[in-house]
Amino acid sequence: MASVEICDELLEKAHDHARENGHAYAGSLTPKDAWALLQSDSTAMLVDVRTQAELDWVGMVDLYDDRWVHIEWNVYPQNTRNPEFLALLEEAVPKDVTVLFLCRSGVRSHHAAALATEHGYKCALNILEGFEGDKNTQSHRGKSNGWKKSNLPWLQN
Repeated sequence: MASVEICDELLEKAHDHARENGHAYAGSLTPKDAWALLQSDSTAMLVDVRTQAELDWVGMVDLYDDRWVHIEWNVYPQNTRNPEFLALLEEAVPKDVTVLFLCRSGVRSHHAAALATEHGYKCALNILEGFEGDKNTQSHRGKSNGWKKSNLPWLQN
């Protein structure tokens, strides 16, 4: 299947998820589908909204180009909303590209996608499950689902 067809199919899947769940943004994708979209759309960008501490301690997506941006949704260690989030986003990411938001579990990225949409981003997507995924029965992340569990490219400093 051609790259454009894959991209269109994934975006339609994301849009369907948004309609089904009443989200105000363009849609949501699983980590594997998000990775496939990044592979098929050379202009799509990934914005990791986790704290710098999370990147340092847990790991980060392994994208070796300028399509990966880190902008904290919450500031560590205060765990308060980053007042510069929107300004940093607008500085780093054009409003006319597909932008995928990633956090630990899909909650902060959901809010980031909604805020981006409110401020003119045409195709803001949430990456479901996040980087570490949901907690398992022992309350551990990274074992049930998420970017890492899906064996997608990541690294740890």
